[in-house]
Amino acid sequence: MAAALRALLLAAAAAVVLLASGARGAAGRTAAAEAANAVLRAHQLPGGLLPAGITAFRHDAATGAFEADLAAPCTTRFEVELRYNATVAGVISRGRIAAISGVAAQDLFIWFPVHDITVDIPSSGVIYFNVGVVKKHFPLALFDAPPACTPDRLLRTTPQRLEDVDLDGLLISGSASQ
Repeated sequence: MAAALRALLLAAAAAVVLLASGARGAAGRTAAAEAANAVLRAHQLPGGLLPAGITAFRHDAATGAFEADLAAPCTTRFEVELRYNATVAGVISRGRIAAISGVAAQDLFIWFPVHDITVDIPSSGVIYFNVGVVKKHFPLALFDAPPACTPDRLLRTTPQRLEDVDLDGLLISGSASQ
């Protein structure tokens, strides 16, 4: 009787875990999020550079240009806090995202726009975030999985279109804020 009760409790606990992970997967793993993860990994970048909750993802394989739309601007924390605008755009190539817009990193209470992200040598286990003033390096393993991202009402809500940014990440038209 005790063994049957224990088996029933274990089965119920497993069902709860499966339901919880299924709900999390449904919320964070859309087809767009899976596409973004696949493109990042195909270019030897970790799949967690973009947060969970991507609602749309576009990638031009010929030029490397991509855009990822999020449900809302948000923040997440690794070893550093990152802000994501409603739209993140850039140019992806092997081991690098250049001309990135829509991402900012906090250092010493100041937010710096991220200009590019690079993995020079994948076996080194290091990823570099260029914020203009300095290149910050982090363990590559931090970015293995897309992080949960907390919506932030103070962030830019108007998406910045990729065509507004040239390959150096400079604004061509309109206005940009990080």
